[in-house]
Order: sequence, then structure tokens, then C-alpha cells
Amino acid sequence: MSKSNEPILNKLFKDSNTYVEAAMEVNKEEFIKVVESRRSVRIYNDSKVKEEDMLECLELSLLSANSSNLQPWEFYWVRDLEKKNKLIDYCLGQPAAKTAQELVVCVARPDNWKKNTQTMLDMFKDKELPKAVESYYTKIVPLAYNQGFLGLFGLIKKISTFLIGLKKSIPREPTSISDMNVWAQKSTALACQTLMLALRAFGYDSCPMEGIDSYRIKKLLKLPKTAQICMVISAGKRASNGVYGKRFRLNKDEFIKVV
Repeated sequence: MSKSNEPILNKLFKDSNTYVEAAMEVNKEEFIKVVESRRSVRIYNDSKVKEEDMLECLELSLLSANSSNLQPWEFYWVRDLEKKNKLIDYCLGQPAAKTAQELVVCVARPDNWKKNTQTMLDMFKDKELPKAVESYYTKIVPLAYNQGFLGLFGLIKKISTFLIGLKKSIPREPTSISDMNVWAQKSTALACQTLMLALRAFGYDSCPMEGIDSYRIKKLLKLPKTAQICMVISAGKRASNGVYGKRFRLNKDEFIKVV
């Protein structure tokens, strides 16, 4: 790759990363078992979810891969009985919500990039922060994620990336408020999947729900307009009839493309 086309992250980090971390040994068979046994459970039995297990699963979800480590999500574990009953209603009373022991509202926060960036910088203010890292979070991140008033700066970036992109490869997004919403939803969805896999590894089941009244849920949790409900995840242990049918998937060749 020519120097002019070298990704900016490569330029920032290639000479400064001295951190070494050995990979942990993992059990492939156990992971396959977790993935294959995770089902979207629609009916749960009366078995409780241990509080310490639920907390650990939620904490594990925070280890999910995410863009620039900005973690643009919030998980609301709804335990208040009155709020929980309202949430069940806002999930349209579907059995996956009504019979669940626990409910978690997964919220994407595209508006939190600036706050989370500053929080990370503050965490390192008493330590020697590599210049490459400081440069990334003080220069590259604001340039990438700031869309400006009414998205006007994003429009300028969109035009600029189009013109620059005529001659070389360049990141094309995010250049709009809509792009930022997609950006946050992608990272939040990764954390949601980690939560569901963690629950399965702990012996519990889950169901991601999108058939919900997101407007009323946002009012229930007093979320700002910029927040977006990604999904509601229910948790518990499946009833004997908790899964509606045998799992099937379309032909893998329709989805896995080797080019």
C-alpha cells in the first residue's frame, strides 16, 4: 500500500504500540454449544435468574467490540415492578416479555460520543498517554463523529469525501446524523448479542424483541430524543414449549460469499 493511501490509524499507531497481551486458551466445543443452543425463547418457566448472574452477563456485554471504544450504548435492566409491567405492555404483551423473569432495554446513544471521548481522556489524564492515542481522540474522533449544527458539518464532510474519494480510498461515513444513528446501532447490536450469548453460557435463555412501542419505552425511561431503542431483551429459563419450532436457516450459499 502506498504511503498516501495508508489508513490514518496505521500512521498513528504503527510506531507507538508496545502493549503485549497473550490470547487466552478457549474451548471451541463449548463455544459452539453456546451458539447452537441459543434460541429466541418465547415462553419462560418460573425459574429465577440469579441477580449476580444477570449482573455478570450485563458486565460481559460491555466487553463487546465497538467503534473507537466509544461504547455508544446504555442497558436498562428494568426491575421496578410498575415500570416492568408498563414495559411488558409496551412490548405489546408478547409472551417473551410477559413470561420473562428479567427485561433489559438496549439503547443506542449516538449523542454520547463526545462525552465518552472526554471520559476516556480523563481516565488517562494522570498517566502518560501515547501521543498517537491522544491525537486520535482529540483530532480524528471529533472530525469523524461531529456532524455540526443541523448536520451541516456532515454535509461538508460528505462533499469533501466524495471529491477526495475520486482519487483514493477514504472512509465515507459517518457524514450525517442518520449515519451516526447507524453507527451507534451497529455497536449496540454487537453488545446485545454478547449479552444473549453470555446468558446462554450461564444456563439461561433470551429473546431479542423489536415488536415494541419504542416511543412509549423512551418516555418510560425518560430518554432524550436522540436516544434510540435498539431492542428489548428478555431473559429467563425456557419452558418446555418455550421454543416455537425447530431451528432452520436458508441455504448458507445465499449468505456466505467467497470472492
